[in-house]
Amino acid sequence: MLHVFDSEATVQPDLRQLLEELYQGRTLHPYRSGTMIPLYPQEIWVVCRGVVQLSTLYTSGDEALLGLVGPAMPFGLPLTFIHPYQAIALSDVDLMALTMSDVKKSPTLAHSLFHHLTRRLRQSEALLALAGHRRVEERLRHLLLLLRQEFGQPNPEGMRLNVRLTHQHLANAIGTTRVTVTRLLGQFREEGWLLVDANRHLVIPHHVSI
Repeated sequence: MLHVFDSEATVQPDLRQLLEELYQGRTLHPYRSGTMIPLYPQEIWVVCRGVVQLSTLYTSGDEALLGLVGPAMPFGLPLTFIHPYQAIALSDVDLMALTMSDVKKSPTLAHSLFHHLTRRLRQSEALLALAGHRRVEERLRHLLLLLRQEFGQPNPEGMRLNVRLTHQHLANAIGTTRVTVTRLLGQFREEGWLLVDANRHLVIPHHVSI
């Protein structure tokens, strides 16, 4: 079973505040939803607002989801061996660029980035663990619970996922087809395991578990 851990982000120093203190006047880079984000060999991006999707492409042309990067989380070519490796803004995002030299010069920054890299590692291992579930239905349920942990916002009905993933995104993450994901999401809604709010965001009720 995939074990879901409570996020520690709320008890850690705010990375954006730290970055603003260390790099006053440095420009934030905005990217609109759906935009491909450029990646450079010696540069790390830190998300200040929004969500970025990390993925790779197989020779068949199929796409595989590698991770979802939210506020205060870093990503970039220095942090991966995967090729090809691409980053796409899933929402409007603001990013701050850091070089590896910046990180080496600041022990405080390095310590804070280490915490958020740990969050990335946990998320990556959770995504890998999904493959161990033979039934597609189980993989999708566990993926939605992981998204609840990473990007859920409480509302009266449950936890609202503030990241918009298409049915194809979900299918890529669990190795199935878009049609299957659409069918299963409909099944989950009929069961009361999943809700959709007025803005078409997915909501997982408070009582939901595997």
